[in-house]
Amino acid sequence: MTPPTSRTWGRRGSTPVIRVRGRSQRRFSIAALCCYKPGERSRLIYRPKRHADHKSGGRKSFAWTEYRDLLIAAHQQLDGPIVLIWDNLNVHKDRRMRAFIEAHDWVTAYHLPPYAPDLNPVEGIWSVLRRTSQANTAFTDPDHLIRRLRHGLRQIQYRSDIIDGCHTGTGLILTTPQLQGQ
Repeated sequence: MTPPTSRTWGRRGSTPVIRVRGRSQRRFSIAALCCYKPGERSRLIYRPKRHADHKSGGRKSFAWTEYRDLLIAAHQQLDGPIVLIWDNLNVHKDRRMRAFIEAHDWVTAYHLPPYAPDLNPVEGIWSVLRRTSQANTAFTDPDHLIRRLRHGLRQIQYRSDIIDGCHTGTGLILTTPQLQGQ
C-alpha cells in the first residue's frame, strides 16, 4: 500500500518527497458492514484477510463463503434481522450468495445502482481510515500494515458518531416500518 499523505512539511521552495522502498506483492482485503439499528449505537463489523500469495494464482479477494461467514457473525452479534445494502461487487451477486440469502429469512439484500460509491457508508469508513491511522506512514512490513489497519478500524468501531457521519454523508435516510394499530 503506497502510504497516503495527509500533511507534511519541507523547506521553503523544495517539494517534500516520501520515499517508498519498492512495492510489495502481498495483498490484504477488508470486508466491513456498517450496522444501524434505531435506538442503538451504530456498529462496524469487519474482517481483514491477508492473502497468502496472490502471485501464484490464488484468490485476490474475499470469496462468497467469507462474506457468508461475515453475515452469520453479524447476525449473531446483532441478534436480529439484517437488511443489506450492497454495491455491485461480483461476489455480492454470486449465485451461491443469492441462494444463501434466499434460504435465510433473517437477511434481505438490496443492491446500489452501478458505480455509486457516494451511497455506500463503508466508502466513508475507508476514507476516514486512510486519513487517520494510515496517513503519513511508510509501512515497514506487511505485519506493520495489518496492525495499523486493525488499530484504525478498532478506533472507528468504538466511535459510533463516525459511523453515523459516514451514513449521513450518503444522504440516505433510515426508515422503520410503521407499526399497525391493533
